[in-house]
Amino acid sequence: MNGLDTSLMPTRSRGRQLLRFLLNNPSITLGGGLVLLVVLASALAPLLTHWDPIEQDLLNTLQAPSAAHWFGTDDYGRDIFSRVIYGARITLLEVCLSVAISMVIGIPLGIISGLAGRKIDALIMWVMDIIFAFPGIVLAILIVSVLGEGLANMLIAISLFSIPVYARLSRNLTLGLKNMEYIEAAHMLGVRYPRIITHYILRNSIGPLIVQSTLTAGAVVLSAASLSFLGLGVQPPMPEWGTMMSDGRNFLGLNIYVSLFPGLAILLTVLGFNVLGDGLRDVMDKRL
Repeated sequence: MNGLDTSLMPTRSRGRQLLRFLLNNPSITLGGGLVLLVVLASALAPLLTHWDPIEQDLLNTLQAPSAAHWFGTDDYGRDIFSRVIYGARITLLEVCLSVAISMVIGIPLGIISGLAGRKIDALIMWVMDIIFAFPGIVLAILIVSVLGEGLANMLIAISLFSIPVYARLSRNLTLGLKNMEYIEAAHMLGVRYPRIITHYILRNSIGPLIVQSTLTAGAVVLSAASLSFLGLGVQPPMPEWGTMMSDGRNFLGLNIYVSLFPGLAILLTVLGFNVLGDGLRDVMDKRL
């Protein structure tokens, strides 16, 4: 019996520590809870609804919320609840790919800029400043207008104006770390730059980069929804939140729910990522 109690103590202790951490950091609890809700909804979409998000039912268009259709139906008779749930999958795909692309390109550029000489540093930062000179959504609209409509081109556009954020952040982190004593000692021991970058600079930069990725995720959700609302992103009949809001704007006087529920989904998702990012930043500052 004593042995059993002893084996359970570490699990109970970790559980208490996690509960105490969540209670002491309400921003992480709230933001993480909202993000987790979106992730679970997208993962469990087939279990949460039996309606096909694309299937039309022209005999039941613009229906109010009911027991059969929790969020009502749109102008084609499609179940809004199922479209919102399945739309979470597209939104998370947009977030993951856009943030990953911008990080994969921006972080190496920032590290190279911080480690290289003045000329390379000035050249990279000059290019980043040019991209920063354009408002993000305006630059995205310009790129999509040139490349064409669709999910792939929209991801390229959103990723492009997010690259300078990671490039500047990783550059500043690199400038602060490259003169640290342990990196100078690694140089003296003959450690090569690739190992210094992976084992010293990236490892010590991971915290701020994670915080920035959560803040960028909220901007990606809003930008993707805006482009789809304008008809430049995901095209019908795919269940994308911005597209759903655009479809429902013509029926606000008949059925406000067509635009209301995807709008609330965007609001909660962006709020979740932003609050989570603020909470993570506060925790990092406390540790620092």
